[in-house]
Amino acid sequence: MTLSAPSARAVDLRVESVDIVLDHVERCLQVELDRETVLRKRRSVGARTDRRTWIRIERRRLDKIGVQGWNGTECAARLEGIAQPVWRGCVVWRDADEPVMWRADETELLPGPPIGNAILSEDPRLQDSWWQAFNASLDALSAQETRRVATPDTITVTQALVTEAVRSVAPAHDLDTTIERWVPAHADLNWANMTAPTFSLFDWEDWGNAPRGLDAASLWGSSLAVPALVDRVWHERRHDFESRDGKLMTLFACSKILGPHAHPQDPRLEPARRMVERVVAELQAG
Repeated sequence: MTLSAPSARAVDLRVESVDIVLDHVERCLQVELDRETVLRKRRSVGARTDRRTWIRIERRRLDKIGVQGWNGTECAARLEGIAQPVWRGCVVWRDADEPVMWRADETELLPGPPIGNAILSEDPRLQDSWWQAFNASLDALSAQETRRVATPDTITVTQALVTEAVRSVAPAHDLDTTIERWVPAHADLNWANMTAPTFSLFDWEDWGNAPRGLDAASLWGSSLAVPALVDRVWHERRHDFESRDGKLMTLFACSKILGPHAHPQDPRLEPARRMVERVVAELQAG
């Protein structure tokens, strides 16, 4: 009889005990974590240290790690011209009981608090200097080279994925979904991963090559409940949105909002539907 390999449990680190994991990180990195600053998310846990740094700990299933690994924060440390926390080091280990791995990355502290949740409901009223730093970092990122492939929501972005997403929101239209230009992208650009008043971009786990405009469209989707903010995002990244790839990425972002798990009270639903109609018309017009 052949024994099947154990499967990974569905774990939410917001409610799971992580004391053993925190103890392990302290021993390996020779650091003391401030337990009063522990920040829990579904897949990760973070905390300040006694040497004024931040440690982010992530749990990931082996089948979600993929060929390129999951060292996004480490690989992002070599990028130039981007405002991000300096990476100090890491420890990685395989779980003794389940087919999962743990990774703890140590970085400098952020220069300010995160702007808000991933999706905003109020305008953060960012200064022009913030937008200038934001644009400089995104432009610098797209100009660099990497062999990594972006994994938004831990799913590798491919031409097939783009085609499926576009057709899910425009099924009655025979659109050419071919991406012309792939460039490095953060791939998780939202308001929870940037700081203010000083701009800094963090959480680089999923970065890599992606269709041009992915980051701009992702932030646009996160801003859609705030008309003034979504207009500002569009204005600042207009060159991305007006490109053909950017239009396809806008439909890609809309597919996430309008998908099968959409909440009927989501204020972004109607603006996303209107945008789908507009972009489809623009693509058809050539």
